Amino acid sequence: MKRINALTIAGTDPSGGAGIQADLKAFSALAAYGTSVVTALVAQNTRGVQSVYHIDAEFVGAQLDSVLGDVRIDSAKIGMLDNVAIVEAVAQGLLRHRQLGQAPEFVVLDTVMLAKSGDPLLSPDAVDALRRLLLPQVSIITPNLPEAAALLDSPIATSEQEMCQQGEALLTMGCEAVLMKGGHLSDSESPDWLITADYRQRFTAPRVNTRHTHGTGCTLSAALAALRPRHNDWISTVQAAKDYLQQALLQADSLEVGHGIGPVHHFHRWW
Repeated sequence: MKRINALTIAGTDPSGGAGIQADLKAFSALAAYGTSVVTALVAQNTRGVQSVYHIDAEFVGAQLDSVLGDVRIDSAKIGMLDNVAIVEAVAQGLLRHRQLGQAPEFVVLDTVMLAKSGDPLLSPDAVDALRRLLLPQVSIITPNLPEAAALLDSPIATSEQEMCQQGEALLTMGCEAVLMKGGHLSDSESPDWLITADYRQRFTAPRVNTRHTHGTGCTLSAALAALRPRHNDWISTVQAAKDYLQQALLQADSLEVGHGIGPVHHFHRWW
């Protein structure tokens, strides 16, 4: 089996359910070696975000140079970017290493703006920088409905038809593919739509009756990054990632982590 090296560029979660900690767990569970670049130190747990320690953007860029200058990275996942300076540092770093032949072939952008608790994880002025500087550089973005609306400066989609229309609008910003996540719709299913210039593909799964959904977005995007180098296309990659996340949700209640919205079970296959 091909050895996969994956990179997460994201903020931290001391409780282990989201952010870099979740990404590294998902990478390991899906047989990818995990590396990381820390963009923010977040004091958070299952009850919410208490504080954010902002990291200097130059140091974020230095971390990125350290990893990409030494390790062959097959795929990357980008999560919390905190502010404009860090968006710029990551965008410039990816472009610089692409020119050197050191950038990952696949880049997944999880457009993180809010924590599960509703706490903001991206400054409002950074949204425009995200649109301009990162969307044209990535392979796929994975917005939920509020995030897609924020990127488009539009109302939140209330139907699958509107989801697809917004996904197609996001494609015009330069990314190769959009995975619109429909978890905010009030249906019995949780529909997602993969949209590219060539096709639309619907994915669905029954809603899991659990309150322990902390880190689902992080985990899905990390799973996409871990799995894409072993799959021929995004359709099979998304299906495999969703299958993994569905089982992680189904087993989430078996964990005993925190008193709020607990994490999914990344290692459900082994524990």
